[in-house]
Amino acid sequence: MSINVDPRLLSRPQDSSTYLALKTMQGGRAVYSTRVPLLDLPTILPVPDPNNVDKDNRKVDRLHAKQFGEYLDSKQDWVAPALLARDGGGCTFQKADEEGRVGYLTVPWAIGGIATLRTIDGQHRILGVSIEKQRITDAVSAIDRELARKVSVDKAAKLQAERERLVGQMTRLKEEYVGLDIYVEPDPIKSQQMFVDVADNAKGISSAVRARFDNYKVANRTLSDVIDHPLLKGRVDAEQDRMTLKNPNLMGAKHVADITRAVIAGAGGRISKKAEQSLTDGEVIEQVKDFLDIISTAFGDLAAVTEDDPEAECKPDELTMSQKLRRTSLLGSVGMLRVLGGVFRELRAGDNPAELDDIAAFFKKLDPHMAAPVTESSIWRTTDAHKDFEPDAFAPIMRTQNIVHLVGVITSWYKKAPATL
Repeated sequence: MSINVDPRLLSRPQDSSTYLALKTMQGGRAVYSTRVPLLDLPTILPVPDPNNVDKDNRKVDRLHAKQFGEYLDSKQDWVAPALLARDGGGCTFQKADEEGRVGYLTVPWAIGGIATLRTIDGQHRILGVSIEKQRITDAVSAIDRELARKVSVDKAAKLQAERERLVGQMTRLKEEYVGLDIYVEPDPIKSQQMFVDVADNAKGISSAVRARFDNYKVANRTLSDVIDHPLLKGRVDAEQDRMTLKNPNLMGAKHVADITRAVIAGAGGRISKKAEQSLTDGEVIEQVKDFLDIISTAFGDLAAVTEDDPEAECKPDELTMSQKLRRTSLLGSVGMLRVLGGVFRELRAGDNPAELDDIAAFFKKLDPHMAAPVTESSIWRTTDAHKDFEPDAFAPIMRTQNIVHLVGVITSWYKKAPATL
């Protein structure tokens, strides 16, 4: 018996991938700019090991990488910047135009051989895709084993639906692309400097800016509505995370989000994923504005800030009301406002929430005790709250355990106030 074998139908050994790329110059080096499927990242680039630090890069955080994979899974409209890599000379470029700007870039695989590319920026994205790929593969295998057993029709249908969902996730990793810029640099010493230069020149995003633009969190999503409150309007710094004595604003955007979380989830807590899904923006805005209404009327210093015109020009040596507040009152501390937000949340929680007017009356009792710095004879040093204030403090101790403890102390005063209150 004779057999006719067509070698054209047989797979050939493969150890590289080819992409359409643009060749340009930067810093005297050739740079290949291309886009690759997400699933190709762990194939053409070395997958970093969280237990071993790459001498040419920083230590990778497995949890952070895993979170990127989860982000890809949960966000259909994901976005990520281009990765940066160094080519030591293993890539080949075949021009497709007369100028040699556009062509076919062949990249040797990092798996099954010596890696040609080294990552400059993007380690966590590579590891995240690798973890996500393995998670999906393991989950599909587990479902296949389950389907091989005798299961009910209903369970089989559920398993099959879950399998199709997982296959769809893997397909997304194959069909969706991310940018990759490859710098041709054979010198490993210079490549280390490239990593340092990238890190030094990158301007990190501040928490204030993140709070303004990260719409996945309800505390951030509601920010623009909350800062429209008379106490905050025109007094929130959109860029800075720290309120120095020179800053004319009352607080930063990050701090508004922190206060929102305190009102919704408690001074030391985070809004859970379940709560994020169940809370409407309107509910959050209403609760936070109720809190702001109360403190801006119950506390004289905050009432003065509210009544002041934030647009009015100050003389060169004149302080804004917010600056004066930070120099004379605990209420100038975002930490104290977080504590009050936590107290408000505790009093409004449960089956028998306190009335807003009653909370306002309670806060008015606290008003005479808000002077700063804290004296040794104040209620912050003569009661159980002394654990949460340093001598001569302008703010409570900002450790989470202290913030939570102080919320508990003040909340207890609502029913049984100390004699000095």
